[in-house]
Amino acid sequence: MSAKEEETTSFKSLGLCDQLLEAVDELQWKSPTPIQVETIPHALQGKDLIALAQTGSGKTGAFALPILQALIKSPQAFFALVLSPTRELAIQIAEQFQALGCGFGVKSAVLVGGLDMVQQSIILAKRPHIIVATPGRLLDHLSETRGFSLRTLKYLVLDEADRLLGEEFQKSMDEILKALPRGGERKTYLFSATMTKKVKKVERACLRNPVKVEVTSKYSTVDTLKQQLVIARFEHKDCYLVYILTEKCQCTTMVFTNKCATTPFLAYMLRNLGIRAVPLHGDMSQSKRLGALNMFKSGQCNVLVCTDVASRGLDIPSVDMVINYDIPQNAKNYIHRVGRTARAGRSGVAISLVSSKLEVPLYFQIESLIGKKLPLFPAPDEEVFQFMERVREARRLATSKMKESGGKKRRWGGDDDDEDIVKYLSHKDGKSKKMFNKRFKKR
Repeated sequence: MSAKEEETTSFKSLGLCDQLLEAVDELQWKSPTPIQVETIPHALQGKDLIALAQTGSGKTGAFALPILQALIKSPQAFFALVLSPTRELAIQIAEQFQALGCGFGVKSAVLVGGLDMVQQSIILAKRPHIIVATPGRLLDHLSETRGFSLRTLKYLVLDEADRLLGEEFQKSMDEILKALPRGGERKTYLFSATMTKKVKKVERACLRNPVKVEVTSKYSTVDTLKQQLVIARFEHKDCYLVYILTEKCQCTTMVFTNKCATTPFLAYMLRNLGIRAVPLHGDMSQSKRLGALNMFKSGQCNVLVCTDVASRGLDIPSVDMVINYDIPQNAKNYIHRVGRTARAGRSGVAISLVSSKLEVPLYFQIESLIGKKLPLFPAPDEEVFQFMERVREARRLATSKMKESGGKKRRWGGDDDDEDIVKYLSHKDGKSKKMFNKRFKKR
Protein backbone atom coordinates (compact mmCIF):
# COMPACT_ATOMS: atom_id res chain seq x y z
CA MET A 1 0.00 0.00 0.00
CA SER A 2 1.39 3.40 -0.98
CA ALA A 3 1.82 6.25 1.49
CA LYS A 4 -1.02 8.09 -0.20
CA GLU A 5 -3.37 5.11 0.05
CA GLU A 6 -2.39 4.58 3.69
CA GLU A 7 -3.21 8.20 4.49
CA THR A 8 -6.66 7.94 2.91
CA THR A 9 -7.50 4.98 5.16
CA SER A 10 -6.08 6.33 8.42
CA PHE A 11 -8.17 7.39 11.40
CA LYS A 12 -6.76 10.88 11.01
CA SER A 13 -8.11 11.12 7.48
CA LEU A 14 -11.62 10.44 8.79
CA GLY A 15 -11.57 13.69 10.74
CA LEU A 16 -11.08 12.44 14.29
CA CYS A 17 -9.59 14.79 16.88
CA ASP A 18 -6.13 14.31 18.43
CA GLN A 19 -7.53 12.92 21.69
CA LEU A 20 -9.33 10.13 19.89
CA LEU A 21 -6.35 9.46 17.64
CA GLU A 22 -4.31 8.90 20.79
CA ALA A 23 -7.03 6.63 22.16
CA VAL A 24 -7.17 4.38 19.08
CA ASP A 25 -3.38 4.27 19.07
CA GLU A 26 -3.41 3.13 22.70
CA LEU A 27 -5.82 0.35 21.74
CA GLN A 28 -3.50 -0.55 18.84
CA TRP A 29 -6.16 -0.02 16.19
CA LYS A 30 -3.90 0.24 13.14
CA SER A 31 -6.42 1.45 10.58
CA PRO A 32 -10.19 1.89 10.33
CA THR A 33 -12.35 -0.96 9.14
CA PRO A 34 -14.56 -0.55 6.04
CA ILE A 35 -17.68 0.17 8.11
CA GLN A 36 -15.77 2.82 10.07
CA VAL A 37 -14.45 4.40 6.87
CA GLU A 38 -17.96 4.57 5.41
CA THR A 39 -19.85 5.81 8.47
CA ILE A 40 -17.60 8.03 10.60
CA PRO A 41 -17.35 10.95 8.12
CA HIS A 42 -21.15 11.03 7.74
CA ALA A 43 -21.61 10.82 11.51
CA LEU A 44 -19.18 13.68 12.08
CA GLN A 45 -21.28 15.76 9.68
CA GLY A 46 -24.32 15.20 11.90
CA LYS A 47 -26.14 12.69 9.67
CA ASP A 48 -28.41 9.89 10.90
CA LEU A 49 -27.21 6.42 9.90
CA ILE A 50 -28.50 2.99 8.94
CA ALA A 51 -25.44 0.75 8.71
CA LEU A 52 -25.15 -2.90 7.73
CA ALA A 53 -21.87 -4.76 8.15
CA GLN A 54 -20.69 -8.25 8.95
CA THR A 55 -20.28 -9.16 12.58
CA GLY A 56 -16.76 -8.54 13.82
CA SER A 57 -16.29 -5.62 11.44
CA GLY A 58 -15.83 -2.85 14.01
CA LYS A 59 -19.39 -1.53 14.28
CA THR A 60 -18.96 -0.42 17.91
CA GLY A 61 -16.04 1.82 17.02
CA ALA A 62 -18.03 3.19 14.08
CA PHE A 63 -20.63 4.74 16.38
CA ALA A 64 -18.55 5.23 19.55
CA LEU A 65 -15.87 7.44 17.96
CA PRO A 66 -18.24 10.09 16.47
CA ILE A 67 -20.23 10.22 19.73
CA LEU A 68 -17.09 10.73 21.80
CA GLN A 69 -15.83 13.44 19.46
CA ALA A 70 -19.12 15.31 19.83
CA LEU A 71 -18.96 14.81 23.60
CA ILE A 72 -15.46 16.30 23.78
CA LYS A 73 -16.74 19.43 22.04
CA SER A 74 -19.90 19.75 24.17
CA PRO A 75 -19.64 17.82 27.47
CA GLN A 76 -23.04 16.95 28.91
CA ALA A 77 -24.56 14.36 31.24
CA PHE A 78 -26.82 11.77 29.60
CA PHE A 79 -25.32 12.66 26.23
CA ALA A 80 -25.81 9.33 24.44
CA LEU A 81 -27.91 6.20 24.83
CA VAL A 82 -26.91 2.88 23.28
CA LEU A 83 -29.53 0.11 23.33
CA SER A 84 -28.59 -3.55 23.05
CA PRO A 85 -30.79 -6.67 22.95
CA THR A 86 -28.54 -8.64 25.35
CA ARG A 87 -26.86 -7.91 28.65
CA GLU A 88 -23.47 -9.24 27.63
CA LEU A 89 -23.35 -7.09 24.51
CA ALA A 90 -24.34 -4.01 26.54
CA ILE A 91 -21.51 -4.61 28.99
CA GLN A 92 -19.06 -5.08 26.13
CA ILE A 93 -20.15 -1.84 24.43
CA ALA A 94 -19.73 0.09 27.68
CA GLU A 95 -16.22 -1.33 28.07
CA GLN A 96 -15.42 -0.07 24.56
CA PHE A 97 -16.60 3.45 25.43
CA GLN A 98 -14.54 3.40 28.62
CA ALA A 99 -11.44 2.22 26.78
CA LEU A 100 -11.76 4.96 24.16
CA GLY A 101 -12.77 7.71 26.58
CA CYS A 102 -10.68 7.02 29.68
CA GLY A 103 -8.11 9.65 28.66
CA PHE A 104 -10.63 12.49 28.92
CA GLY A 105 -12.87 11.42 31.78
CA VAL A 106 -15.81 9.80 30.03
CA LYS A 107 -18.29 8.29 32.51
CA SER A 108 -20.65 5.52 31.46
CA ALA A 109 -23.43 3.52 33.07
CA VAL A 110 -24.60 0.01 32.21
CA LEU A 111 -28.30 -0.62 32.84
CA VAL A 112 -29.10 -4.32 32.41
CA GLY A 113 -31.30 -6.81 34.19
CA GLY A 114 -29.90 -9.27 36.69
CA LEU A 115 -27.88 -6.59 38.51
CA ASP A 116 -28.90 -4.45 41.48
CA MET A 117 -31.12 -1.50 40.50
CA VAL A 118 -30.13 0.50 43.58
CA GLN A 119 -26.46 0.37 42.62
CA GLN A 120 -27.38 1.39 39.08
CA SER A 121 -29.42 4.30 40.46
CA ILE A 122 -26.41 5.48 42.43
CA ILE A 123 -24.35 5.48 39.23
CA LEU A 124 -27.10 7.42 37.42
CA ALA A 125 -27.08 10.00 40.22
CA LYS A 126 -23.47 10.75 39.25
CA ARG A 127 -24.80 11.84 35.84
CA PRO A 128 -22.78 9.72 33.39
CA HIS A 129 -22.19 10.84 29.82
CA ILE A 130 -22.97 7.51 28.14
CA ILE A 131 -25.71 5.04 29.02
CA VAL A 132 -25.65 1.53 27.58
CA ALA A 133 -28.79 -0.45 28.36
CA THR A 134 -31.15 -3.25 27.53
CA PRO A 135 -34.69 -1.97 26.85
CA GLY A 136 -36.43 -3.57 29.82
CA ARG A 137 -34.06 -2.30 32.49
CA LEU A 138 -33.93 1.17 30.94
CA LEU A 139 -37.72 1.37 31.20
CA ASP A 140 -37.50 0.31 34.86
CA HIS A 141 -35.20 3.24 35.62
CA LEU A 142 -37.21 5.74 33.58
CA SER A 143 -40.29 4.91 35.65
CA GLU A 144 -38.75 4.28 39.07
CA THR A 145 -35.49 6.22 39.44
CA ARG A 146 -36.21 9.71 40.74
CA GLY A 147 -34.71 12.53 38.70
CA PHE A 148 -33.61 10.31 35.82
CA SER A 149 -34.63 11.63 32.41
CA LEU A 150 -33.30 11.43 28.86
CA ARG A 151 -35.09 14.50 27.53
CA THR A 152 -31.76 16.21 26.74
CA LEU A 153 -30.28 13.20 24.95
CA LYS A 154 -28.18 14.03 21.88
CA TYR A 155 -27.44 10.57 20.44
CA LEU A 156 -29.42 7.32 20.21
CA VAL A 157 -27.83 4.10 18.94
CA LEU A 158 -29.67 0.85 18.30
CA ASP A 159 -27.06 -1.91 18.13
CA GLU A 160 -28.38 -5.14 16.59
CA ALA A 161 -31.18 -2.90 15.35
CA ASP A 162 -33.04 -5.63 13.48
CA ARG A 163 -33.76 -7.43 16.73
CA LEU A 164 -34.54 -4.29 18.73
CA LEU A 165 -37.05 -3.24 16.07
CA GLY A 166 -38.68 -6.68 16.00
CA GLU A 167 -41.74 -7.94 17.83
CA GLU A 168 -39.80 -9.06 20.90
CA PHE A 169 -38.94 -5.48 21.88
CA GLN A 170 -41.73 -3.58 20.12
CA LYS A 171 -43.65 -2.53 23.23
CA SER A 172 -40.50 -1.53 25.14
CA MET A 173 -39.08 0.41 22.20
CA ASP A 174 -42.34 2.33 21.71
CA GLU A 175 -42.28 3.41 25.36
CA ILE A 176 -38.60 4.36 25.25
CA LEU A 177 -38.97 6.46 22.11
CA LYS A 178 -41.79 8.39 23.76
CA ALA A 179 -39.41 9.31 26.59
CA LEU A 180 -36.65 10.58 24.26
CA PRO A 181 -36.26 13.90 22.40
CA ARG A 182 -37.79 13.98 18.94
CA GLY A 183 -35.72 12.82 16.00
CA GLY A 184 -34.87 16.36 14.92
CA GLU A 185 -33.29 17.06 18.31
CA ARG A 186 -30.98 14.04 18.37
CA LYS A 187 -28.80 11.93 16.08
CA THR A 188 -29.94 8.34 15.56
CA TYR A 189 -27.81 5.41 14.39
CA LEU A 190 -29.07 1.93 13.50
CA PHE A 191 -26.34 -0.74 13.28
CA SER A 192 -26.63 -4.46 12.62
CA ALA A 193 -25.06 -7.43 10.87
CA THR A 194 -28.48 -8.31 9.42
CA MET A 195 -31.25 -5.85 8.65
CA THR A 196 -34.79 -6.57 7.54
CA LYS A 197 -37.15 -4.10 5.90
CA LYS A 198 -38.91 -2.72 8.95
CA VAL A 199 -39.77 0.62 7.35
CA LYS A 200 -42.50 1.56 9.81
CA LYS A 201 -40.28 0.75 12.76
CA VAL A 202 -37.49 2.90 11.33
CA GLU A 203 -39.93 5.76 10.77
CA ARG A 204 -41.02 5.43 14.37
CA ALA A 205 -37.38 5.86 15.38
CA CYS A 206 -37.62 9.31 13.73
CA LEU A 207 -34.57 9.20 11.48
CA ARG A 208 -34.00 12.32 9.43
CA ASN A 209 -33.06 11.36 5.86
CA PRO A 210 -30.56 8.78 7.07
CA VAL A 211 -27.42 7.84 5.18
CA LYS A 212 -27.62 4.13 4.37
CA VAL A 213 -24.31 2.30 4.42
CA GLU A 214 -23.84 -1.33 3.44
CA VAL A 215 -20.29 -2.62 3.32
CA THR A 216 -21.32 -6.22 2.76
CA SER A 217 -24.12 -8.04 1.00
CA LYS A 218 -27.13 -8.94 3.11
CA TYR A 219 -26.74 -12.05 5.25
CA SER A 220 -23.25 -12.86 4.00
CA THR A 221 -20.51 -14.58 5.95
CA VAL A 222 -16.83 -13.67 5.78
CA ASP A 223 -14.54 -15.39 3.26
CA THR A 224 -12.19 -16.58 6.02
CA LEU A 225 -14.96 -18.73 7.55
CA LYS A 226 -14.98 -22.42 6.59
CA GLN A 227 -18.56 -23.73 6.86
CA GLN A 228 -19.39 -27.43 6.94
CA LEU A 229 -22.28 -29.79 7.60
CA VAL A 230 -22.63 -33.04 9.56
CA ILE A 231 -25.59 -35.36 9.00
CA ALA A 232 -26.27 -37.52 12.04
CA ARG A 233 -28.99 -39.71 13.49
CA PHE A 234 -30.41 -37.98 16.55
CA GLU A 235 -29.69 -40.85 18.97
CA HIS A 236 -25.99 -40.56 18.10
CA LYS A 237 -25.88 -36.77 17.94
CA ASP A 238 -23.74 -36.47 21.07
CA CYS A 239 -21.21 -38.92 19.64
CA TYR A 240 -20.77 -36.65 16.61
CA LEU A 241 -20.36 -33.62 18.86
CA VAL A 242 -17.70 -35.37 20.95
CA TYR A 243 -15.96 -36.63 17.80
CA ILE A 244 -15.72 -33.09 16.38
CA LEU A 245 -14.46 -31.64 19.66
CA THR A 246 -11.90 -34.45 19.94
CA GLU A 247 -10.71 -34.04 16.35
CA LYS A 248 -10.31 -30.30 16.96
CA CYS A 249 -9.26 -30.47 20.59
CA GLN A 250 -6.91 -27.49 20.24
CA CYS A 251 -9.77 -25.18 19.24
CA THR A 252 -11.70 -22.81 21.46
CA THR A 253 -15.30 -23.58 20.58
CA MET A 254 -18.78 -22.19 21.05
CA VAL A 255 -21.51 -24.85 20.89
CA PHE A 256 -24.95 -23.34 20.21
CA THR A 257 -28.22 -24.93 21.34
CA ASN A 258 -31.83 -23.77 21.00
CA LYS A 259 -32.99 -24.48 24.57
CA CYS A 260 -31.71 -23.35 27.94
CA ALA A 261 -32.14 -26.83 29.44
CA THR A 262 -29.80 -28.37 26.88
CA THR A 263 -26.80 -26.18 27.73
CA PRO A 264 -26.08 -27.40 31.30
CA PHE A 265 -26.80 -30.98 30.28
CA LEU A 266 -24.26 -30.87 27.46
CA ALA A 267 -21.74 -29.05 29.67
CA TYR A 268 -22.07 -31.77 32.34
CA MET A 269 -21.77 -34.50 29.73
CA LEU A 270 -18.66 -32.97 28.15
CA ARG A 271 -17.00 -32.45 31.54
CA ASN A 272 -17.55 -36.13 32.30
CA LEU A 273 -15.55 -36.85 29.15
CA GLY A 274 -12.68 -34.59 30.21
CA ILE A 275 -13.67 -31.65 27.99
CA ARG A 276 -13.52 -28.27 29.76
CA ALA A 277 -17.01 -26.95 29.05
CA VAL A 278 -19.14 -24.28 30.73
CA PRO A 279 -22.80 -23.38 30.05
CA LEU A 280 -24.21 -19.93 29.29
CA HIS A 281 -27.91 -19.16 28.78
CA GLY A 282 -30.48 -16.49 29.49
CA ASP A 283 -32.02 -18.09 32.58
CA MET A 284 -28.77 -18.03 34.55
CA SER A 285 -28.20 -15.19 36.99
CA GLN A 286 -26.23 -12.31 35.54
CA SER A 287 -23.25 -12.98 37.80
CA LYS A 288 -23.09 -16.61 36.60
CA ARG A 289 -23.46 -15.52 33.00
CA LEU A 290 -20.55 -13.11 33.32
CA GLY A 291 -18.55 -15.71 35.23
CA ALA A 292 -19.03 -18.29 32.47
CA LEU A 293 -18.10 -15.78 29.81
CA ASN A 294 -14.97 -14.71 31.69
CA MET A 295 -13.90 -18.34 32.20
CA PHE A 296 -14.19 -18.89 28.45
CA LYS A 297 -12.40 -15.65 27.54
CA SER A 298 -9.56 -16.35 29.99
CA GLY A 299 -9.02 -19.89 28.70
CA GLN A 300 -10.04 -21.69 31.88
CA CYS A 301 -12.61 -23.49 29.72
CA ASN A 302 -12.19 -24.00 26.00
CA VAL A 303 -15.81 -24.92 25.19
CA LEU A 304 -18.76 -22.58 25.81
CA VAL A 305 -22.14 -24.32 25.48
CA CYS A 306 -24.64 -21.53 24.95
CA THR A 307 -27.96 -20.36 23.58
CA ASP A 308 -28.47 -17.43 21.24
CA VAL A 309 -27.92 -15.08 24.18
CA ALA A 310 -24.25 -15.34 23.14
CA SER A 311 -24.80 -15.13 19.38
CA ARG A 312 -24.93 -11.36 18.88
CA GLY A 313 -22.18 -8.81 19.08
CA LEU A 314 -19.87 -10.48 21.59
CA ASP A 315 -16.24 -9.98 20.62
CA ILE A 316 -14.21 -12.98 21.78
CA PRO A 317 -11.18 -12.86 19.47
CA SER A 318 -9.92 -16.35 20.29
CA VAL A 319 -12.95 -18.37 19.12
CA ASP A 320 -11.66 -20.89 16.58
CA MET A 321 -14.82 -22.85 15.93
CA VAL A 322 -18.61 -22.61 16.19
CA ILE A 323 -20.76 -25.75 16.32
CA ASN A 324 -24.50 -25.53 15.74
CA TYR A 325 -25.59 -28.44 17.92
CA ASP A 326 -29.16 -27.39 17.12
CA ILE A 327 -30.04 -25.72 13.84
CA PRO A 328 -31.44 -22.26 14.69
CA GLN A 329 -35.16 -21.75 14.20
CA ASN A 330 -34.48 -18.42 12.47
CA ALA A 331 -31.98 -18.58 9.61
CA LYS A 332 -30.69 -15.07 10.40
CA ASN A 333 -29.47 -16.36 13.77
CA TYR A 334 -27.10 -18.62 11.85
CA ILE A 335 -25.29 -15.52 10.56
CA HIS A 336 -24.90 -14.18 14.08
CA ARG A 337 -23.81 -17.52 15.54
CA VAL A 338 -21.09 -18.27 13.01
CA GLY A 339 -20.00 -14.63 13.26
CA ARG A 340 -18.48 -15.41 16.66
CA THR A 341 -15.50 -16.88 14.81
CA ALA A 342 -13.40 -15.68 11.84
CA ARG A 343 -13.46 -12.13 13.18
CA ALA A 344 -11.28 -9.19 12.13
CA GLY A 345 -9.63 -11.06 9.27
CA ARG A 346 -8.87 -14.24 11.20
CA SER A 347 -9.91 -17.69 9.97
CA GLY A 348 -12.51 -19.87 11.63
CA VAL A 349 -14.67 -22.98 11.28
CA ALA A 350 -18.44 -23.40 11.59
CA ILE A 351 -19.95 -26.90 11.69
CA SER A 352 -23.71 -27.53 11.76
CA LEU A 353 -25.26 -30.79 12.96
CA VAL A 354 -28.45 -31.73 11.13
CA SER A 355 -29.90 -34.57 13.16
CA SER A 356 -33.66 -34.78 12.66
CA LYS A 357 -36.11 -34.44 9.80
CA LEU A 358 -37.50 -31.32 11.48
CA GLU A 359 -34.14 -29.60 11.02
CA VAL A 360 -33.83 -30.27 7.30
CA PRO A 361 -36.11 -27.39 6.16
CA LEU A 362 -34.39 -25.09 8.67
CA TYR A 363 -31.04 -26.00 7.19
CA PHE A 364 -32.27 -25.36 3.63
CA GLN A 365 -33.46 -21.92 4.74
CA ILE A 366 -29.89 -21.20 5.83
CA GLU A 367 -28.52 -22.38 2.50
CA SER A 368 -30.96 -20.11 0.70
CA LEU A 369 -30.06 -17.17 2.93
CA ILE A 370 -26.28 -17.40 2.51
CA GLY A 371 -26.47 -18.48 -1.13
CA LYS A 372 -24.26 -21.55 -0.88
CA LYS A 373 -24.36 -25.26 -0.14
CA LEU A 374 -22.17 -26.46 2.67
CA PRO A 375 -19.74 -29.36 2.14
CA LEU A 376 -19.82 -32.33 4.51
CA PHE A 377 -17.44 -32.48 7.45
CA PRO A 378 -15.61 -35.85 7.33
CA ALA A 379 -17.04 -37.90 10.20
CA PRO A 380 -16.89 -41.64 9.41
CA ASP A 381 -19.50 -43.57 11.39
CA GLU A 382 -17.03 -46.25 12.47
CA GLU A 383 -14.82 -43.59 14.09
CA VAL A 384 -17.71 -41.62 15.58
CA PHE A 385 -19.32 -44.69 17.16
CA GLN A 386 -16.11 -45.55 19.01
CA PHE A 387 -17.26 -42.91 21.49
CA MET A 388 -20.67 -44.52 21.99
CA GLU A 389 -20.08 -46.29 25.33
CA ARG A 390 -18.20 -43.38 26.86
CA VAL A 391 -20.85 -40.91 25.71
CA ARG A 392 -23.65 -43.15 27.04
CA GLU A 393 -22.03 -43.20 30.50
CA ALA A 394 -21.35 -39.46 30.40
CA ARG A 395 -25.00 -38.83 29.55
CA ARG A 396 -26.11 -41.04 32.43
CA LEU A 397 -23.98 -39.03 34.87
CA ALA A 398 -25.23 -35.77 33.39
CA THR A 399 -28.82 -36.93 33.77
CA SER A 400 -28.22 -37.71 37.45
CA LYS A 401 -26.67 -34.31 37.96
CA MET A 402 -29.62 -32.57 36.32
CA LYS A 403 -32.07 -34.54 38.47
CA GLU A 404 -30.16 -33.44 41.58
CA SER A 405 -30.68 -29.84 40.46
CA GLY A 406 -34.35 -30.48 39.65
CA GLY A 407 -35.62 -28.67 42.74
CA LYS A 408 -33.88 -25.49 41.63
CA LYS A 409 -35.59 -24.98 38.29
CA ARG A 410 -34.79 -21.31 38.04
CA ARG A 411 -31.09 -22.12 38.17
CA TRP A 412 -31.22 -23.67 34.71
CA GLY A 413 -34.44 -22.53 33.14
CA GLY A 414 -38.18 -22.44 33.58
CA ASP A 415 -40.84 -24.87 34.69
CA ASP A 416 -40.55 -26.83 31.45
CA ASP A 417 -36.89 -27.77 31.86
CA ASP A 418 -37.50 -31.29 33.18
CA GLU A 419 -39.90 -31.98 30.33
CA ASP A 420 -37.36 -30.64 27.82
CA ILE A 421 -34.64 -32.91 29.24
CA VAL A 422 -36.90 -35.96 29.07
CA LYS A 423 -37.73 -35.19 25.44
CA TYR A 424 -34.06 -34.65 24.71
CA LEU A 425 -32.99 -37.96 26.26
CA SER A 426 -35.81 -40.09 24.87
CA HIS A 427 -36.16 -38.68 21.33
CA LYS A 428 -35.46 -41.17 18.57
CA ASP A 429 -35.69 -40.46 14.88
CA GLY A 430 -34.66 -43.63 13.11
CA LYS A 431 -35.97 -42.40 9.75
CA SER A 432 -33.69 -39.37 9.67
CA LYS A 433 -30.58 -41.04 8.25
CA LYS A 434 -32.44 -42.52 5.28
CA MET A 435 -34.11 -39.21 4.56
CA PHE A 436 -30.78 -37.35 4.78
CA ASN A 437 -29.11 -39.80 2.41
CA LYS A 438 -31.91 -39.15 -0.07
CA ARG A 439 -31.99 -35.36 0.32
CA PHE A 440 -28.21 -34.92 0.35
CA LYS A 441 -27.17 -37.77 -1.97
CA LYS A 442 -25.62 -35.38 -4.49
CA ARG A 443 -23.17 -33.96 -1.99
